[in-house]
Amino acid sequence: MKAFALLALTGMSSFALAAEPAETAVEQYHYGMELDIARVISRSEIPDVCGIVPAYMTYEDHQGKVHRLEYMVFGQGCSNG
Repeated sequence: MKAFALLALTGMSSFALAAEPAETAVEQYHYGMELDIARVISRSEIPDVCGIVPAYMTYEDHQGKVHRLEYMVFGQGCSNG
């Protein structure tokens, strides 16, 4: 009976792992790239540095597929004074 319970738990754990979404590959943005954005899931914080830094946006397209996009932004740490 213990062997059957252990076998059942092992079988269920493989289904649980299969149900979790896989890590989304990061796409590099380039000028003119057409994006299908239905919903923005998250955006990274822009650091307080003076210069060009990478930023990230995770979004869902109109077919429900999740994308992670890397793009370059100017940091928040520059001042004119």
